[in-house]
Amino acid sequence: MTFANSSHFSPLPLHSALSERYITSSASDLSYHILEAGAKGKPLILLVHGFPELAYSWRKCMPGLAEAGYYTVAVDQRGYGRTTGWDTSSFDDVDLATFSVTNLVRDMVVLVHALGYRQVDCIVGHDFGSVTASLCALTRPDFFHKVVLMSHPFKGSPGLPFNVSSRVESPPKSDIHHDLASLPNPRKHYKWYYSTRDANSEMAATEGLHEFLRGYFYLKSADWTGNKPRPLKAWTAEDLTQMPLYYIMPLESGMRESVKKELDNGVGKSQTWLSDAELDV
Repeated sequence: MTFANSSHFSPLPLHSALSERYITSSASDLSYHILEAGAKGKPLILLVHGFPELAYSWRKCMPGLAEAGYYTVAVDQRGYGRTTGWDTSSFDDVDLATFSVTNLVRDMVVLVHALGYRQVDCIVGHDFGSVTASLCALTRPDFFHKVVLMSHPFKGSPGLPFNVSSRVESPPKSDIHHDLASLPNPRKHYKWYYSTRDANSEMAATEGLHEFLRGYFYLKSADWTGNKPRPLKAWTAEDLTQMPLYYIMPLESGMRESVKKELDNGVGKSQTWLSDAELDV
């Protein structure tokens, strides 16, 4: 195991209790960028960020966890931030197999070994990081002893076609994307939008990115009065339209336009918990 210095990145603005470094291992092509707090040798908590986020997103949680007696590590996942070594090919040429869930789990196992640990006391995932965290716990319960999931449910392990030998025809399933697009005010689901070439171009454009992310994080916060979380009755197009536009988007709009449609004068409140300097990271 070696420790890599990534000279083309300037140091992050961090709390005095936090430090950052880059770690490589012969078991992986990645150079992991991590933040850490607390003393090595203490029980390990591994923090896994969501989208569009970074290890830096955990910066305000880490000092408290360290004070509670944990060695706390947050990592930029494959495809994010200052971690390098993943496939950076164009949208049309990238090998999506390198981003498989089994690879995401392996990334965490390799990192933990590189840190000198053989087990994780608790892995914590937020948003997309909950996918990684849940599958880590499911795949290696001997290695990841506890799991915390934030803002993303675990729907269980992937299923397979069941009892197909009887050849009983199942009723056709509705196509939620067709149903959303067929509404009087046509819509689309944000996760499927994010898998498109248009989304790739939109998220990679640096012009206006700061303002977009400021609005995006504000709309997802408790400061935006339009957020009224509640269970939906069913997975139908009509029920899904109760969700904000950043989840169930207008069919012909990108994410930046969808966010603009719901912004209000309260966006400035986000400065109290996300400064411009922090957002610039």
